[in-house]
Amino acid sequence: MNKKILITGAVLGILSIILGAFAAHGLEKLISVDAQKTFETGVKYQMYHALLLLFVGGTTLMTPKAKKSMLYLVILGVAFFSGSIYGLATNNLFSFDFKTIAFITPVGGSLLIASWCVLLISFLKLPADK
Repeated sequence: MNKKILITGAVLGILSIILGAFAAHGLEKLISVDAQKTFETGVKYQMYHALLLLFVGGTTLMTPKAKKSMLYLVILGVAFFSGSIYGLATNNLFSFDFKTIAFITPVGGSLLIASWCVLLISFLKLPADK
């Protein structure tokens, strides 16, 4: 499980860098400055959660069950939150209206919050330091 979590974190990190560069250099003439900032928000949250997965995959302070829960919460959360933000920011470039699925943005955000709650609960269950 740790290997899968670490690979997922690395892939999300790589994609964050690629998407961030694409937004800065490929989209700058195609979307508004506000849309670029929105896109960058999606990139930032994706990178934050890539780093979170790298931590989770490398720690021994969590149970395998908690790690697995975090993996799936982060994957779905990033897909819904950052993915919908990418779509909304570039909405004028596609024939599909991403505003029709904008409701998944807060769902994704809630999943990301839930992943951090799993982390907190795991830490609260640790024995007290002596």
